[in-house]
Amino acid sequence: MVNKEWDLIDLRVFCLVARRGSFVAAATEMGISPAYVTKRVAGLERALGQTLLHRTTRRVLISEAGEAAYAWARRVLDAADEGPALAGAPGQALLAGTLRIATSLRLGRNHLSPILARLSELHPALEVWLELVDRRVDLLDEGFDIDIRVGEVEEPHLIAHRIVPSVRVLCAAPAYLARRSAPRSLAELAQHDCLLLRERQQGFGIWRMQGPRGLESVKVTGNLGTNHSDVVNHWALAGKGIVLLSSWDVDEALRSGALQRVLPDYCQRADVWAVTAARSQQSPKLQRCLSFLTEALCHGPHALHTLER
Repeated sequence: MVNKEWDLIDLRVFCLVARRGSFVAAATEMGISPAYVTKRVAGLERALGQTLLHRTTRRVLISEAGEAAYAWARRVLDAADEGPALAGAPGQALLAGTLRIATSLRLGRNHLSPILARLSELHPALEVWLELVDRRVDLLDEGFDIDIRVGEVEEPHLIAHRIVPSVRVLCAAPAYLARRSAPRSLAELAQHDCLLLRERQQGFGIWRMQGPRGLESVKVTGNLGTNHSDVVNHWALAGKGIVLLSSWDVDEALRSGALQRVLPDYCQRADVWAVTAARSQQSPKLQRCLSFLTEALCHGPHALHTLER
């Protein structure tokens, strides 16, 4: 790969096509035409003298040479993105390049989105992409730099940075508790209307709780279930049943009395983590972004107010 008849834009376009498996998807994300994407990838293939992508009628597959080129291109782009930061004085240099972050819906909308807007103001050369999904993402395969997630990090190839200790708690609206009375034991939850949320890795219909007798499980049911955290919050506030949610997510409702704790001796461990790939350990840009996000999620107007029990 000694031929220098390529530009950084060629590498960015190629990496995005390889990651998305589609010329059209890459063009849409970058805001350019599919024809221009095709032109840039073809130019890179000519410059390198290799077929990087196999085109079919349904999808785009990366070749063996393309896999090697992708790893090389990512190293080049990371170095190029970090160049401006390394050139300035420590602590004062502006960040540049791209930052791709994934997180859950309410955590992203209510906390990360204003924090990232502030980060963008401080570093206008930094291109930020925030993706809100209620599922566990694959950082390497999907090209994310940071995943802000709730719950234990099980992937051995990832680096986990704990942001705040937290738990999920049981709660319900006063109207529901007045109508049905509060359960007196974990087993009694099986006779209540429980609001079911399929949230990322959380089990659906089985609530595993830490209590006075250690770890206990209860199978819960209800007429209402969803994969969207906003919806289950609205149902809980409307008095439709008992919900299990992160303490930071219901902090305001608990303080105002719109929701009340149920079985306060029970909780579910749900710390908030920032997860990165191992290569971020050598990336000053990612380390500085991670420090900024951690500080803002722990202190300030958009911090996570959590309970540890």
